[in-house]
Amino acid sequence: MLEKLLPKIVMLAVSAGHAVMEVYADSTDIVAIKTDNSPLTHADLASDLIIREGLQELGLGWPLLSEESAQLDFIERQAWQRFWLIDPLDGTKEFIKRNGEFTVNIALIENGVPILGVVYAPALKTCYYGASGVGAFVKRGDLNPQPIVVASYDVNEIMRVVISRSHCNSRTQKLLDQMGEYECIRIGSSLKMCLVAEGAAHFYPRLGQTMEWDTAAAHAVVCAAGGCVQDREGLQLRYNKSDLRNLDFFVFSSRNKTLSKVINNFNS
Repeated sequence: MLEKLLPKIVMLAVSAGHAVMEVYADSTDIVAIKTDNSPLTHADLASDLIIREGLQELGLGWPLLSEESAQLDFIERQAWQRFWLIDPLDGTKEFIKRNGEFTVNIALIENGVPILGVVYAPALKTCYYGASGVGAFVKRGDLNPQPIVVASYDVNEIMRVVISRSHCNSRTQKLLDQMGEYECIRIGSSLKMCLVAEGAAHFYPRLGQTMEWDTAAAHAVVCAAGGCVQDREGLQLRYNKSDLRNLDFFVFSSRNKTLSKVINNFNS
């Protein structure tokens, strides 16, 4: 089922991306400032509407949770076994800065685990997507899709670490200081996780709060590419929690023993 569903969700994310780019080319007007002090633009709203209508047209009947929709109380959603989790415009700050590092994120969650994800960066014309049992892929422009896997790591090479363009706190720097020599890559939105999925980076530490819709789609891609998204207890991030916030997490190849040691030392 996921193999047949994935191309449809890719097409839907691309359609939403086209709507985002129409606003990007014309204006970056801020509609409102949300309760978390993040901006809301016309592009967020246009993308949200397209995704909602597109998923509804699939006729699958699964509920949907979106950053831009009224959030349902946990009492109403706790029985959800399968649902869509979307962020119609991840990286709104990057959108406003006009640096192109923003994405459309669509994920399918089953029993708290992301099993399908599409991350489309319309300004970069790049789409990352993957699903459990299907694999992970990247498509750039008019080129054919290419399979992607997380990078192996040799102790003799420099660790490539990706961090947020907008967020890097003192705890993150403390972790980086324990790693020895490393190369730092700064980029916005869920593209950080996607760089790990395609092997362009080895490690993405996120020490700070995110929301479930920020990570779900890219999380699915990372797992489909052979990577992991773990919390400080070494457990995979879970979704549809009573509190939709994510705490600290780390994205890397589960086979990377060097990073596992660094993370364990930091947690202790």
